[in-house]
Amino acid sequence: MPHLTIDQREIKVPPGSTILDAAEQVGIEIPTLCFSRQCEPSTSCLVCLVKLLPSGRMVPACATPAAEGMMVESESDEVHAIRRSTLELLLSDHLGDCVAPCSFGCPAQMNIPQMLRQIAAGELREALITVKADIAMPAVLGRICPAPCEKVCRRGNLDGSIAICELKRIVADVDLDSAEPYLPPRRPASGKRVAIVGGGPAGLAAAYYLAQCGHACTIFDDTDALGGMFGREIPPEKLPRDVLQREIALILRLGIETRMNVRVGRDVSFTELRAQYDVVVIAIGWTAAEQVPPWCVGVSGGGIAVKRRTYETNLPGVFAVGNALRGQGTTGIRSIADAKEAAVAIHQFLSGQVVIGTSTPFTTRIGKMAQDELVQLSSNTAQVPRCEAANGVGLSQSAEQAARCLHCDCRALSTCRLRKYSAIYGADPRRFKAERRKYEQDIRHADILFEPGKCIDCGLCVQITAAGGEDLGLTYIGRGFDVRIGVPLGHSVAEALAKVAAECVAECPTAAIAWKKG
Repeated sequence: MPHLTIDQREIKVPPGSTILDAAEQVGIEIPTLCFSRQCEPSTSCLVCLVKLLPSGRMVPACATPAAEGMMVESESDEVHAIRRSTLELLLSDHLGDCVAPCSFGCPAQMNIPQMLRQIAAGELREALITVKADIAMPAVLGRICPAPCEKVCRRGNLDGSIAICELKRIVADVDLDSAEPYLPPRRPASGKRVAIVGGGPAGLAAAYYLAQCGHACTIFDDTDALGGMFGREIPPEKLPRDVLQREIALILRLGIETRMNVRVGRDVSFTELRAQYDVVVIAIGWTAAEQVPPWCVGVSGGGIAVKRRTYETNLPGVFAVGNALRGQGTTGIRSIADAKEAAVAIHQFLSGQVVIGTSTPFTTRIGKMAQDELVQLSSNTAQVPRCEAANGVGLSQSAEQAARCLHCDCRALSTCRLRKYSAIYGADPRRFKAERRKYEQDIRHADILFEPGKCIDCGLCVQITAAGGEDLGLTYIGRGFDVRIGVPLGHSVAEALAKVAAECVAECPTAAIAWKKG
C-alpha cells in the first residue's frame, strides 16, 4: 500500500488509488469539474492540478496514480494561482447568468425568479416566504417601490417587463388577509439587547431581521406612530394606512418592544442607551450633516458616516442605516435593504464573530441580449402580454403573469461547481473575456433543456450517453478551439437523451444540461 504526503500530511492508500483518492481520504478538497466516479478521467478541465515535489511538475490529481514516497503540494499560493487561471479560462467562454438581472437590480437582492416560479405554480405561501427573506414589508413596497428590478427585466426589451412589484403585492396581501399570516422562525433568545433609534422603514426592518436572530429589540421613536416616511410622506390613496399598520403589527409580533414619544437626547440620553444595550442602531431618517445629533458619531456629506458593508459608525457597537447615512430621497427599498445587510454585521458583532457584513456572491453575467436571443429565451414561457399597471394584476392572473419570467437565473445555482470553485479561488470572470458567442437553448426535451453556452466541454455527458446505450447521445463537434459538445447530425436533445437524461443532469458541473423546472 503506497505511502505519500499531501501538504505534509502522511497518507496510506490502497493500490490503484489516485492523488485525488488520497486527498479525499484525509478531507483535503481538490476541485474537480470534469471528474466523475462513473466515468474515465478525461483531465480536460485541469482545475485539479497539484504540484509534485521536488520536481515541481504540475499533474492532474484525478488521473495521477499515488506512488510510494510521493510528496504532493495542493494548498500553496502557487497551486491556487494556477487553478484560478484555469477557472478564468473556462469562464472566458461560459455564457450564463448566475443571478438574474432583476435580482441584481433589486437593492435587497431578492430572489425574484424563485418568487415568480412559486407564484406560477400556485404556491403563494412559499412565494411570500421567499420575498420576506429579503424584504420585511412587501405589502407596502409592492405599492410604492419604484421597481428598479422591472427596469432591468430582460422581458422588457421583448414585450413588456414582468409585473414584479404587482405580483409581490399580491402574495403579501393574500398573506395579510389570511387567518395565520406568516411569521418567520425565531432563534432561541441570545441574551443580547438592541436599541433601535427610529421606527421608520429602516428601523422596522432592522428589528425584523435581528429579532429572528434571537436578539431582544426595542424601537425608540419620537412620534406616536411607527412607519416614518411611509406614513408621513406617501398619500393614503397610494399606500392605504391599514396596510401599513397591519404590516407593522406583523413585524412587532416577533416580540419587538416599542417606546413611543421618546426622543433620544431629551427623554433618554444616547450615553444611557449605549450603557443599557449591547448595540444601538441609528435609523433616524434623513438628517443633514450639520444637524446630526451630538452623539459623537462621525458624519459625511450624506449624513452619518459608516463603514461600507458593515454599517458600523466610529463608535463601537453603534450602527446606522437608511436615510440617516444616505441623504434625502433614499427609497424605501434601499432603506430596508440597508437594514437587512446591517443586521448581518450586527449579528456577527453580538455573536463575537469578526464583523465583515455581507459578502458579494460570485456571478457571471451574459449582459445585453439581441432580439433573436430574447425570442429564443422566451420560447419556454407564457406567451401573454404584461398586465398594464392601470388595470393591475388580479389574483386570478398572477400565475399566468409570473409564468412570463424568462428564468434568466441559473437552474443549478446552489450546486454549480464552476461557480463554487470560482468563488473559492477568487476567479475573475472578466480576465480573459472575449467576444461572447451567441446564446442558444434547446428545449425540445420534455423535462430538460440544453444551453450550449454554459458547457465547458468536460465530456462527462459524452461518456454517460455512450455507456447508457443512447442511440444518438452527445458528442464532440468541430475541431481545435472550435470544438463543442452537441447532438450529432443536427438532431434535438430530446432524441439524444432518451435514456440517461437524469444522469447527465446530475453530473453536469455547470447546468448546461438542467431540469426545466430547476
